Amino acid sequence: MLELEVCVDRTSPVPLYFQVAEQLEQSISAGILAPGDRLDNETVLAHRLGLSRPTMRQAIAHLVDKGLLVRKRGVGTQVVQSKVRRSIELSSLYDDLARENKRPQTRLLTLETAPATTEVSMALGVALNEPVMHLERLRLAEDEPLALMRNWVPVGIAPLTRETLERHGLYELLRRRGVNMRVARQVIGARAATTAEGRLLDEGRGAPLLTMSRTTYDDGGAPVEYGMHVYRASRYSFELMLVER
Repeated sequence: MLELEVCVDRTSPVPLYFQVAEQLEQSISAGILAPGDRLDNETVLAHRLGLSRPTMRQAIAHLVDKGLLVRKRGVGTQVVQSKVRRSIELSSLYDDLARENKRPQTRLLTLETAPATTEVSMALGVALNEPVMHLERLRLAEDEPLALMRNWVPVGIAPLTRETLERHGLYELLRRRGVNMRVARQVIGARAATTAEGRLLDEGRGAPLLTMSRTTYDDGGAPVEYGMHVYRASRYSFELMLVER
């Protein structure tokens, strides 16, 4: 069991449970509390911090709801894998995970030339049924499934092979080919996982998934990539910065 120093300000208008939860979350983000670490039970924590048991229970429940802690019968309260928080910017998931030392891995599920569907032809600006490259990948972070990614790119835009796609991100391979990606149109949503998606992502059928579709354009305004990705809501979130204009 870990004994952390948590300080609360009883004169603050911020609820005590939230103060405790916020400090525990900071310890998880900083790696002081690592995945698998166990916390003392609510009674012990409440006594040590001089708080009521309901306050401590509410703080832990708040972090359980956020997917940072899990309660296991016979084990207690444990830290789970922290969420990947990704800024909304023109970058690849592989690059973002590598930058955060999350040890990205890729399992290539599909690599084929396929006729463009109506949706793909509109996104890439190609004729209906014109051949395009279609790839489907399972992206992992620290050996845990994180995202299922389906992408379509024009034929010949870059040499895509099983070896290169399992060792590098798609955007890195496009950049190496001289493709300068400048702008993208992106839509973020949510839906329930299908049975197949749940099996690949280690989630149950109907589990919540975040969705993202993106069309990326080069510096000449030509579409170079269309993607449809799904992410585990329990392990992933998008971050946005809003600025008043």
